[in-house]
Amino acid sequence: MFNNTNSFINNIPIVVKNLILINVLMFVATIILPNAMGIELRKVLGLHYFASQSFQSYQLITYMFMHGSFGHLFFNMFALYMFGSVIEQTWGKKRFLIYYFVTGIGAGLIQMLVFYIQISNLQAALSPELIREIYTEGAAILAREMNYSDATMGKLNMLLNTTTVGASGAVFGLLLAFGMMFPNVPLFLFFIPVPIKAKYMVIGYGLLTLFLGMANRSGDNIAHFAHLGGMLFGFLLIMWWRKKAMNVYN
Repeated sequence: MFNNTNSFINNIPIVVKNLILINVLMFVATIILPNAMGIELRKVLGLHYFASQSFQSYQLITYMFMHGSFGHLFFNMFALYMFGSVIEQTWGKKRFLIYYFVTGIGAGLIQMLVFYIQISNLQAALSPELIREIYTEGAAILAREMNYSDATMGKLNMLLNTTTVGASGAVFGLLLAFGMMFPNVPLFLFFIPVPIKAKYMVIGYGLLTLFLGMANRSGDNIAHFAHLGGMLFGFLLIMWWRKKAMNVYN
């Protein structure tokens, strides 16, 4: 049994293996540290809006290693193992790692761009005094598990102080890469009993994510546009690499 387990672990490519290990360790730390040291890692390392008092530039990287729940972590790590292992074995360690972080950071940037557009629209309906109050007092109000009774002020406060966490943006980038590299490989989904070619699954996921993001279903607590951002940056990076390769051969 132990030999089989060791063999399975040893067969996971090194970068994928270390990414999974870091994510798991960070998730454990988010559980232990609040009680042991009073540190809320998701608030420190999660991605805050750039105008928030809690924003730090390093969060564009660290947010990828934070997760909101065990299920969130499990499905992201499962996808990282399934798709990332094949891609790392095909590309090699360096290119895979560059791609992973470019798509993850790109996902965070797109999420902040969407927040910027939403926040700008909300601020247009409020006076400068109310906006200033939300920027200075809003985080403390949410910390007391309260919010403004005015719907516009409340939504603006939530957007300003929402923390984005998870590797989903980078994982969607991996899904995009897999679909572009192996478009006709059949994949199975849990709820669909027939195989779907990778290229169609990528297109379907992209369209579904776009629909959910445009529908603005704030209650689902999912950063749909960050997922699209990971796919967008992944597509641009792959096309750039392909163009460079063509220029070399030409």
